[in-house]
Amino acid sequence: MANSNPASKSKLGSMVLDWAKRPVQPTAAGERRSFFDGPTATLTNFECHATTLNPGEAPHAPHRHPDEEMIVVKEGSVDVMINGHSQVAGAGSVFFFASGDLHGLKNAGPGRASYHVFRFITATTPAGRETAD
Repeated sequence: MANSNPASKSKLGSMVLDWAKRPVQPTAAGERRSFFDGPTATLTNFECHATTLNPGEAPHAPHRHPDEEMIVVKEGSVDVMINGHSQVAGAGSVFFFASGDLHGLKNAGPGRASYHVFRFITATTPAGRETAD
């Protein structure tokens, strides 16, 4: 989830975070790994986590939020929906969700699918409801 009070956290600096060493949080649809969540020198908040979905699962219903988001598929394939249009994206694919666009995804393959989520919040990000992917 995006940082609700970025002023309370110190600014993120350069770092290397190993996938295998990140704590795994089980979810109803698979699992989640958190990487970082905090302000940077140029962003009000920058958050990254990875979601792993079991076959046929979605992390939540399609939604929209004011911040911008980028997804990088690590493994498997996902069915991506943006404003009512769907397509399948495989490992190595990158997609961008613009502020306010309705979006969602689910695992489209027979095995597990993992992807990294990057959320960008700036001083110009509109106020509004924020949900995690």
